[in-house]
Amino acid sequence: MEKYICTNCGYIYDPVLGDEENGVSRGTAFDNLPDDWTCPVCYVEKDQFDPL
Repeated sequence: MEKYICTNCGYIYDPVLGDEENGVSRGTAFDNLPDDWTCPVCYVEKDQFDPL
């Protein structure tokens, strides 16, 4: 599974870690994130992320 980086603030979404503080379980691929998921640091939408 590929990591993605927020182009706005540099936060890296790592699917191995997920985003448990925001309801995303470990092992969740970026493509499987909920449609309303946003960057936990700067709150931009998923379309502002690029693959690493």
